[in-house]
Amino acid sequence: NETKVMYFILLGFPTTGELQLLLFSALLLAYLLTVLENFLIILIIRNNQSLQNPMYFFLGNLSFLEIWYVSVIEPKMIIDVLSHDKRISFQGCMAQLHFFVTFVCTEYVLLAVMAYDRFVAICKPLRYPLIMSHKLCAQLLAGCWMCGLTTSSIKLSFIARLSFCHMDKINHYFCDISPLLNISCSDSSLAELVDFTLALLVIMVPLCTVVASYICILFTVLKIPSSQGRQKAFSTCSSHLTVVILFYSTTLFTYAHPKLMYTYRANKLVSVLYTVVVPLLNPLIYCLRNKEVRVAMRKTFTCRR
Repeated sequence: NETKVMYFILLGFPTTGELQLLLFSALLLAYLLTVLENFLIILIIRNNQSLQNPMYFFLGNLSFLEIWYVSVIEPKMIIDVLSHDKRISFQGCMAQLHFFVTFVCTEYVLLAVMAYDRFVAICKPLRYPLIMSHKLCAQLLAGCWMCGLTTSSIKLSFIARLSFCHMDKINHYFCDISPLLNISCSDSSLAELVDFTLALLVIMVPLCTVVASYICILFTVLKIPSSQGRQKAFSTCSSHLTVVILFYSTTLFTYAHPKLMYTYRANKLVSVLYTVVVPLLNPLIYCLRNKEVRVAMRKTFTCRR
């Protein structure tokens, strides 16, 4: 006879009383800044006619995605730092997992789409307006969300079937796939295989797209005779490339290994990077490394006569 758990206990980060308030304040500040930064980017893009092109269309949607991405994880994480009751219901855990996987997978594909956009802009500049039409941009964006939703639904259908008996403690600060597989008391081999296969597809296919796009961009840029022209071409890609490296490197470390490696505390620290630090840095990278965004920001917030 098996008794299904009604809730899980998120162990989170063990801290002393002195550090709890400091950690709470740091996480709350990071969350509020992330939401504010991404909201400002959306506002700047919407209010500036010079930014009405595919590159900033995708950037605005990336900011929209990241607002929801952090909102699925961080509010519960922040509350649990000070709370003695770290429970999350089974349904709440599955919902958090579903939305988190959806947003992560959508971001993987969206970053690949943004790389393709830069490839067309630099390697096929004369055909860029024709290729990257409004219709194609909308279709690519819809494809990103469909990929995320489909992947998440398939993974969740296998995870939700598992039995957890009395193993209700999750050694993490949110409901993720690997910690849930670790505490399952039923055979999870099929769920592991599905998770690994889909993770491989969702990570490697976009990653190959990004690498192929930037190889073509590199060869095209090196053919530009003037150093000023090469610098201008590279400047349009530098911010996106930095974001790709940060996001892919941290998530690849977490999801490209067997579930047993999740017993190491280092993985929780790496998870903080892609759930807290990277979303906080992304808007800053786009604002500081992109001249057009900086100019549009000044126009938006400068009072003119």
